[in-house]
Amino acid sequence: MNSNIEKLQPYPFTKLAALKKDLQTPAHLPHIALSIGEPKHEPPEFVRDELIDNLDKLAAYPATKGIDPLRQAIASWLCQRFQLNEVCADTQVLPVNGTREALFAFAQAAVSPGSKVLMPNPFYQIYEGAALLAGASPHFINCTASTDFKPDFASVPESAWKACELLYICTPGNPTGALLDAEDLKQLIDLADRYDFIIASDECYSELYFDEAQPPLGLLQVCEEIGRSDFHRCLVFHSLSKRSNLPGLRSGFVAGDARILEKFLLYRTYHGCAMPLYTQFASIAAWQDEQHVRHNRALYREKFSAVLDILDGCLEVAPPQAGFYLWPRVGDGENFARELFRQQNITVLPGGFLARKAEGINPGAEYVRMALVATLEECIEAAKRIKAFCQ
Repeated sequence: MNSNIEKLQPYPFTKLAALKKDLQTPAHLPHIALSIGEPKHEPPEFVRDELIDNLDKLAAYPATKGIDPLRQAIASWLCQRFQLNEVCADTQVLPVNGTREALFAFAQAAVSPGSKVLMPNPFYQIYEGAALLAGASPHFINCTASTDFKPDFASVPESAWKACELLYICTPGNPTGALLDAEDLKQLIDLADRYDFIIASDECYSELYFDEAQPPLGLLQVCEEIGRSDFHRCLVFHSLSKRSNLPGLRSGFVAGDARILEKFLLYRTYHGCAMPLYTQFASIAAWQDEQHVRHNRALYREKFSAVLDILDGCLEVAPPQAGFYLWPRVGDGENFARELFRQQNITVLPGGFLARKAEGINPGAEYVRMALVATLEECIEAAKRIKAFCQ
């Protein structure tokens, strides 16, 4: 077996299960899960129809590169959403089976053993696992209140930048909801040029925001603004899971630097991870429709408004800039999560499970992550119980 497997920590939800083990919850209170970032809104019916209509294609092997109409639909969406002049569907877009699979696989193709992979802290656990199994060393960049929960890039020593081959960023951030702005992204592009590394921007929460007139920026959008139309050293990862409430479809894409994607396509051809044809046709329909996405955002806005109104004054929490998580400061995240479950039968995720100790602190230890993915009624009920628990 690959000895690097021994370096992997238990997944956050494995730790959470151990934290809750043997706890007795009130029998009269139904369980409400705010722990897993799994969208629960109704998937678009027209996407399900496309799946059913294309089941006859089960008899065909799909190409790893994906079909032309899907890549064209993605390229058109990118241009419209991020105000790009042109994206080459043939060379700058690659469909993948969800961002999780692609974020992990990319590190296996892109980094050398002994190099460094930089990532925010707290972070999506796939970044760390991908780095370790590629034989690289993770370098964690703390995200704290002092930097508005954005990674403190100024704290990274030059030695880490010099050893870096891949930088993961997540904007909007998981779990904090923080956004990187244009100046942040321009700074990272300059650093990538200076130290010769690739930027992998995880943007899977980019379509969950609150002001319809101000959608979050994307890395390729900033590339376009500075005249970097080839997206040199830059890749973005997008998914239909959060945008379209389709986590089970396992559909997303990687887009950006054509030279990098050419090599990643070769890797994926050997990896054997082509997207099924019926999934591709369903994905085309999803990427070409924005009405269901606007409706999705409206549902989240309603939940955030109701929950934050109830929690006002009893919990140190602010609305995120984007995404569907709350990131309240609670003092001891593990104790808060354990006692909230025991007393109120509500599951939240300790923030320390999503982070590692770096520069002497675990930046998630005083927080918990609450995913507002349940129904409006359940979220309101959960907020009332949390308020009672805090009081």
